[in-house]
Amino acid sequence: MKLYSLSISFRSEDGKVNLLKAEHDLSSFGYFQRSSVREFMEFTSKILVERTAVCTRASVKEQDYMCHVYVRSDSLSAVLLADHEYPQRVAHTLLNKILDEFSNKVPKGIWSTAKPSEVDFPDLEPYLKKYQNPKEADAMTKIQTDLDETKIILHNTIEAVLQRGEKLDDLVLKSEGLSTQSKTFYKTAKKTNSCCVIL
Repeated sequence: MKLYSLSISFRSEDGKVNLLKAEHDLSSFGYFQRSSVREFMEFTSKILVERTAVCTRASVKEQDYMCHVYVRSDSLSAVLLADHEYPQRVAHTLLNKILDEFSNKVPKGIWSTAKPSEVDFPDLEPYLKKYQNPKEADAMTKIQTDLDETKIILHNTIEAVLQRGEKLDDLVLKSEGLSTQSKTFYKTAKKTNSCCVIL
């Protein structure tokens, strides 16, 4: 999973897009390709902001990349360019978070005219680095990963028990915690299911 670009823009009422701040991770591209790749990413981000309706989130496929865009009701917009493996939910969580922080720290009066060098918002680079690993950056993804690992562990434990069928039979027969009726039920169920394969 990889994030390549995170940018913040403002779309004025006449449809013009003003890039306010952008951060890129171009380390996976050749040194001489980087300036062209950066220009392409900024161009793509601008088009996405121009073409996305206000109060809308979208994820758009472009060749080997996914472009995630969010245009808020105040026309402040953010675009995240990532690979296809990056989770969409985490991408949109990042866009929402970064726009909230930006609007709290940067005065609205300069959004339509300020150049990126004039905007004091150093938070893009740390966020781009932090969110490279969505499992570490996003609590929900981390919890889901932990749950998935737990399911795998439980699944392996059940499989291990099923592979010891004879020992399980012995345990059932010797168990004092099971009534005679339960033991009979187990034997009957085992005979009935003996023709079936457990997947």
